[in-house]
Amino acid sequence: MASAKRVLVYLSKEASLLQRATFVQGVTGFYGTENPDGVTVNCGLDHNRFIISDRPFNGSRKAELQRPAFCPIKNLSAEQAASLPEEISGRGVDVGVAILLESVNKRILLTRRSKGLHIFPNVWVPPGGHMEDGEELLDAGLRELQEETGISLRGANLPWSILGLWESASPPLLSRGLPTRHHIVTYLLVSSNETHQELQEKLCPDEQEVSACVWLDQDIAEQIVATGDGEEDSGRKRPGTQTSVM
Repeated sequence: MASAKRVLVYLSKEASLLQRATFVQGVTGFYGTENPDGVTVNCGLDHNRFIISDRPFNGSRKAELQRPAFCPIKNLSAEQAASLPEEISGRGVDVGVAILLESVNKRILLTRRSKGLHIFPNVWVPPGGHMEDGEELLDAGLRELQEETGISLRGANLPWSILGLWESASPPLLSRGLPTRHHIVTYLLVSSNETHQELQEKLCPDEQEVSACVWLDQDIAEQIVATGDGEEDSGRKRPGTQTSVM
């Protein structure tokens, strides 16, 4: 069976032609001058390309793009980059989507990834994952939400917004090995018209991916998600949690 076509990141700066982001390219640093770990960009999906630009374009939305100071891509030396196998260095930058599901009584759903997963095992995260060929951002997020938790909101026409972008690599620290995955994760806030108790009744987690679920107040969810990339204190909040969602 042929591998599924991946949705990749494309970059434009100062009205330049679109270029596919390379695996070893620090996307945040490409735009961040005053602050190399955080910058406001314009982003949007166009023909299976996730475009990031320093200028607005048709259908784009403004978002804060951030990365942790310890980002492996940022700290990768030229020698380390050259040592990556071609199947890794030629991957480009993938696109992920994470759903911050907010109940009508202002609780946020977090899931704990199963310990058997290769990427970020036992880490508390919002439901989410990769984008599939032809999907829109919200469709991808809601599909992952249903696959991981059993909660189906597709077709519910709920209000949503982009909270921000997070540049992520795996392993999350160079001390754990050279990176094998590089993502820009789009954090979406989806506001439900049901209480967390009502949504809880619909939970049916996929045990292969999710080992636990919890509904938390915003401030607690912020603290957990902000340290999810591998350090006790990353020094930065993820973009999805920096914006008030309560």
